[in-house]
Amino acid sequence: MNTEKDFSPLTPNIVRALNDKLYEKRKVAALEIEKLVREFVAQNNSTQIRHVIQILASEFALSQHPHSRKGGLIGLAACSIALGKDSGLYLKELIEPVLTCFNDSDSRLRYYACEALYNIVKVARGAVLPHFNLLFDGLSKLAADPDPNVKSGSELLDRLLKDIVTESNKFDLVAFVPLLRERIYSNNQYARQFIISWIHVLESVPDINLLDYLPEILDGLFQILGDNSKEIRRTCEVVLGEFLKEIKKTPSSVKFAEMANILVIHCQVADETKLTNDLIQLTAMTWMREFIQLAGRVMLPYSSGILTAVLPCLSYDDRKKNTKEAASACNHSLMKLVTPEDDDEEEEEKNGSTESPSREDSPPKTETDGSDMLNASQESVGFNNISFFTPVVSDRPQVTLDLDGIVQVLDRHLHDSSTGMMTRIAVLKWLYHLYIKTPRKMFRHTDSLFPMLLKTLSDESDEVVLKDLEVLAEIASSPAGQTDQGGSCDSTDNKLELKVPEGTKPGQQASTGFKAVDSSPSTPSMNSYFYKFMINLLKRFSLERKLLENRGAFIIRQLCLLLHAENIFHSMADILLKEEDLKFASTMVQTLNTILLTSAELFQLRNQLKDLRTQESCALFCCLYRSWCHNPVATVSLCFLTQNYKHAYDLIQKFGDLEVTVDFLMEVDKLVQLIESPIFTYLRLQLLDVENNPYLIKALYGLLMLLPQSQAFQLLSHRLECVPNPDLMRTVDESKYMDSKQQAIKRAFHTHVDYSELLQHFDCVQSKHLEVRHQRSGRASDHPDRKLM
Repeated sequence: MNTEKDFSPLTPNIVRALNDKLYEKRKVAALEIEKLVREFVAQNNSTQIRHVIQILASEFALSQHPHSRKGGLIGLAACSIALGKDSGLYLKELIEPVLTCFNDSDSRLRYYACEALYNIVKVARGAVLPHFNLLFDGLSKLAADPDPNVKSGSELLDRLLKDIVTESNKFDLVAFVPLLRERIYSNNQYARQFIISWIHVLESVPDINLLDYLPEILDGLFQILGDNSKEIRRTCEVVLGEFLKEIKKTPSSVKFAEMANILVIHCQVADETKLTNDLIQLTAMTWMREFIQLAGRVMLPYSSGILTAVLPCLSYDDRKKNTKEAASACNHSLMKLVTPEDDDEEEEEKNGSTESPSREDSPPKTETDGSDMLNASQESVGFNNISFFTPVVSDRPQVTLDLDGIVQVLDRHLHDSSTGMMTRIAVLKWLYHLYIKTPRKMFRHTDSLFPMLLKTLSDESDEVVLKDLEVLAEIASSPAGQTDQGGSCDSTDNKLELKVPEGTKPGQQASTGFKAVDSSPSTPSMNSYFYKFMINLLKRFSLERKLLENRGAFIIRQLCLLLHAENIFHSMADILLKEEDLKFASTMVQTLNTILLTSAELFQLRNQLKDLRTQESCALFCCLYRSWCHNPVATVSLCFLTQNYKHAYDLIQKFGDLEVTVDFLMEVDKLVQLIESPIFTYLRLQLLDVENNPYLIKALYGLLMLLPQSQAFQLLSHRLECVPNPDLMRTVDESKYMDSKQQAIKRAFHTHVDYSELLQHFDCVQSKHLEVRHQRSGRASDHPDRKLM
């Protein structure tokens, strides 16, 4: 061993005992050191005190010999006890060698180091706080120690340190947070328990405002929330719950924006198989709901990320009912943050004024539908520089909505075939509200959204289709969608349009009919997308016949409610007039005719056509008639509806020249059934007035002669048997005179219709159908180069 002079003022006996392998002898040496240091304290001899501590540290505690290290540790603890309150002056020299021993490979030595530090801290109390980071760092290592004795000793020291921090008002939180932020990501279960317990303590101290630093540790807390230990998860839940309570009490001091992205990330489940992820997601979604409600528009720049996380949760089943409800609340609250003023921000920045059309100037149905159907509102921006987890950069203090990101998220969910039904409905509600609240900005995205919105009409869910139609109807009717180009939009998106034969003049019928509709004061104005929508809808029906069969009537009826029945039928008739696929045109006319005659939504339009009392109604009749000519039976039914009985009779006379097929006879059969329906009650009553309606009776007899002796034949025959004898019905009174006067008024308006020209048009269309059928059956082989005009 070294000589005595090397360790003075320590005596040789003390040195020898400190190096002894027996604990009792080292303890005796420690008592001697304590006595020696007390004498130096009494003499106020700080030089000798530091010398003793230095020797114990360098020659013993940091020695290569394990027994010497043990002796050094107990000696340093003895020094601290002897110094008492004055130990604060020497804490750095006392603590550092002890903490070094925390890394020793010998578990007994780590335990002694823990014991020594406990004694040093117990004496110094609040004086150790300037060295708190060092102590915390050392303790965090011991918390995960494999030896149970060491772990037990570290827990005692941990409790002592927590008591000191709790009772002191000098804790340096700013210096501690970086260390906490680093250690919170430990994967060790015991280290996590240690970390979360400290956060819980610090959170409960009134003088320590940990909430200011929550953005730095929130992500780590959510990581700990996914721990496999039930106890750790429960503690973490309590901690997060306390933080949320504090946030609700003082929302003005909370850094919502800095934590928004953290919540967005944890609202999304990375691994569905881990049950702990459900807890993380539910907790994050609950926080997100509170953040949106408390922070308001501060959350708008993060809307795209929030929607990325929230929308998929809306399709969860009852196993994740709580998460689904929280996500629904988030979605609803986020919608309400958007205001119509958001549509003006960009223009104000450029022009200093707002010239956008106000929603109050649009049809009143918009505001009503918006509040009744969807209970929310939305806003918009563009498609460039999209980032789901980065807020929109803006030099202006005013919060702006990330519309570019939102539209991309919504579009992506529509394109994803795995998206659940409720999510798809929510996406369409968002789009609808964006068009309601920020129409001018949203119309910049319409061309990119339009194809997918059309495709969504084929969705399996009726509710999805209905919401999709609401969006498309809003696009087609919003004043913000009006462009400078022609009303038909024929020049755009040619690959989606119906083909128009070269021999047809595009503006001949379309422009005439459309202007007649627009001039009607009862017809709301349609924008530039309306005609494009009608063209592409018919194209979709043409390509997807199942869609037409299963959903065609539903889609058209809903559009008649959402837009305007006259516009729908006028534009579709106008487009079908130019359709090259004559078989599809005939099928489509048959579908439209059935809707016109049977749907409650078309009641007003039927009344408008019934009497043809206005110039506009006559123009509508002519427009429909020209397309209805693709289907002879539908044309006759249109004449019945409009009380053009003579023309109906003339048409039936021409049926003898047509190719009578089984399908044709089935359509006549259906017409007979319709005549017996409530729609044609007025027609049946007119059979009483035989003198004034001879052509009605002739037309019905004409249908009877077309039919084979089937059930429909018997039905119509029985009806005609009920027609009274004209001699018995002949009376002379004033009412009869008034009836004839009304008939004269009707005829006055009917003079606007050129029925001979309509008959010629019927013949022309039917000759084309006949030619096409011959070509399909091979009977036109002698004219291979003949084309439709």
